[in-house]
Amino acid sequence: MADFYQNGIVTTMHNISRRSAAELEYELESFARFRKLGLVLPSLYSELHAPALGKIVSELEGARYLSRIVIGLDRANADEFKHARDYFSKLPQEHHILWNDGARLREIDAMLANENLAPTEAGKGRNVWYCFGYVLARGDLDGIALHDCDIVTYERELLARLIYPIAHPQFNYAYAKGYYARVGGGKLNGRVARLFVTPLIRALKRTCGTTPFLDYIDTFRYPLSGEMAVRLNVLRDIRIPSDWGLEIGILSEVYRNYSTNRLCQVDIADNYDHKHQNLSPQDATKGLSRMAMDIAKALYRKMATEGEIFTAETFRSVKATYLRIALDLVESYFNDARMNGLTVDRHQEERTVELFAQIILNAGDQYLSNPMETPFIPSWRRVVSAIPDIFERLVEAVEADNA
Repeated sequence: MADFYQNGIVTTMHNISRRSAAELEYELESFARFRKLGLVLPSLYSELHAPALGKIVSELEGARYLSRIVIGLDRANADEFKHARDYFSKLPQEHHILWNDGARLREIDAMLANENLAPTEAGKGRNVWYCFGYVLARGDLDGIALHDCDIVTYERELLARLIYPIAHPQFNYAYAKGYYARVGGGKLNGRVARLFVTPLIRALKRTCGTTPFLDYIDTFRYPLSGEMAVRLNVLRDIRIPSDWGLEIGILSEVYRNYSTNRLCQVDIADNYDHKHQNLSPQDATKGLSRMAMDIAKALYRKMATEGEIFTAETFRSVKATYLRIALDLVESYFNDARMNGLTVDRHQEERTVELFAQIILNAGDQYLSNPMETPFIPSWRRVVSAIPDIFERLVEAVEADNA
C-alpha cells in the first residue's frame, strides 16, 4: 500500500484505498458530461505489430468517458497508414490519425519550416506537438491525457487515474504527471531516473545552491514518466522540446506558466513496464546515453534562465558531487531490492553511474560551446500569430487523410 505523505511542493495523489477502476470510470463518465475529455497516443507504425498496443486499444474500447482519441503516427507509408486506419477502427470513440509522413501534413510542415516554426528533429516531441496542435484546432475538448503506446502492463485504470485530477469539476489542477514504480522481471528498472536525474538534481543543489526550480523537479517521484494529463489551455503556451528532454522540458514549461498549486502527480500503476532502451555506452547519439545528454542540457538551460552562471569548473564540481551521491544511491537501491526479493547488478549499476558522470561533463561542454542552442518547438500561440489559418489547414489535412 502506498503512503499518504506529501513530501514536496506539488500535490501527490496516492493510491491508498485501492479504489476500483469501475468506480473511477463511473465518476469520470459523470464528469465528462461537463468536461469533454480526450487522449493523445503518439505511436510509431512498428508498434502496431507489438502486443502492447493491441492490448491498449482493446482496453480503451471500454473508456466511455473519452470523447476523442488522437493518434500521431510516425514512420508509415501509404499502405501502412491504411493498415493503421483499419487497426484503430475498432475504437468506439471518435478518433483521428495524424499521418505525419503523409503528403498533406508534410506540406504543412514545409510551410511552417519556411517561417522557422517547424520542429527541426523527428521523434516523439514532434509527434506530440502536432497532436497538441490538432487538439487545439478542434477546440472542443476541456482536457486530454497523453501516454505511450509501448506499455506492456497496460490496464485501463492507468488512464482513469491519470486523467481524474484534471477531470474532476471541483479540482483546480491544470496539469497532472503520472508516476509508478519501475519494477519488472524481478529487478529494478528506470536507470535514467534512479541513477541519473535524481542524483544530478541533488548534485546541482549542492554545487549551485538550492533553488525553487530544483526543489520542484526533485518533488516528482518519476520525472521521466511519459504519462500526463492537462487542461486544454495548457497546450497553447508550452514549448515542446524536440529531443529526449521532452518530459523535463514540459515540467519546466508548466512550472514557468502555472502556480505549483495547480500541478500534481498521481500514482497510476502498481506495475509498469515498457520497451527498454540500450545504454549505448559507445555511441552518445543513441539510447540512454543520448537521453541523459539531452536531459542534462535541458536542466542546464533552464537553470541559466533562472540566472545560474555555468563554467567548466562548475561542471567538474557537479560531476564529482554527482558521482558520490549516485554511488551512495546504488547502495540504497541494492539494499531496497534485496529486501523486496529483487535483483540489482551492483557492478553494472556502478558502470552506468560512471558513464553518466562523463555525460554530465560532455553535456556541460556542449552547453558552453553552443549556449544559444534552442531545441524547443515554438508554442502554438506563436504559430497562430504567424499563420492565422494554421488550425483550419491542420484540421482539413487530417480529415482529408482520414476520410
